[in-house]
Amino acid sequence: MGIRTATLLPAATELVCAIGCRDDLVGISHECDFPAGLDHLPRLTSTPLDPLLPGAAIDAAVRGLVAEGRAVIGIDADQLRATRPELLVTQLLCDVCAVGDGEAMRLAQVMDPPPTVLALAGRTLDGIYEDITALGAALGEPDGAAGLILAMQARFAALRYPLRAVRRRVVVIEWLEPLFLAGHWTPELVALAGGDDVGMQPGQHSVPRSWSSIAAAAPDLVIVALCGFDVPRIRHELDQFTDPEGLVVLTRNEVWLLDGHQYTSRPGPRLVDAAERMRSAMLGTKAEGLEAWRGRK
Repeated sequence: MGIRTATLLPAATELVCAIGCRDDLVGISHECDFPAGLDHLPRLTSTPLDPLLPGAAIDAAVRGLVAEGRAVIGIDADQLRATRPELLVTQLLCDVCAVGDGEAMRLAQVMDPPPTVLALAGRTLDGIYEDITALGAALGEPDGAAGLILAMQARFAALRYPLRAVRRRVVVIEWLEPLFLAGHWTPELVALAGGDDVGMQPGQHSVPRSWSSIAAAAPDLVIVALCGFDVPRIRHELDQFTDPEGLVVLTRNEVWLLDGHQYTSRPGPRLVDAAERMRSAMLGTKAEGLEAWRGRK
């Protein structure tokens, strides 16, 4: 074994494996489900949230936890100590989706010996490449990291030919109630897929939006990629959705559902898969983890 590594979010687990250090993993988050074959590893995180609640109820529960000063996702300190990691990988982007770097650093400082803490912070594709480089260095596998970056860039480059004379005007929704559009690296994925994101800019943090502002942006393609939800769950959320302004936007435009849990929410190699599926949506062709929404039944 190389560097004993614990990861606190799915993207970190995927990156460690893609760099070539799968066998170095000693603990992962409760949400890590890719690649297959890691179920034997200890789960180092947990959440009091019920993932089966409707999206609006999840949002309310998150706000309640924050107001009470409770963690949305917490670390099992005893389990973390038992894994004896030399490297602990966390993130800086979102305190809702994964453990933040503050709690990880606090726990690491009181461990004996304390592990190195690496926080992934990339908000754009270039930032993600920087994270991969830093992770490769921390794992002692700089060549594996460089190879992963080159492989991602080569696959992105294969998408660069134009789709059509007029590019699709796209918005990507990452939460319905309240409405959030997908920021960070997602506008770049839209551009690489052959469209123009008319709702967000690369690197931009997501903030609540109004449906009237989406209508004013005049998209002709809406991709619904809800954070943490697969396609059947997204379809269920849309089938229960009742906001009148939102339904006007959704019924007046072509709508595709994209697995946000596996693709758009994880800053790692499968962002290329996300861009490829966005291109399929723009071409009107179904793919795994992607399907057209034909409206409410």
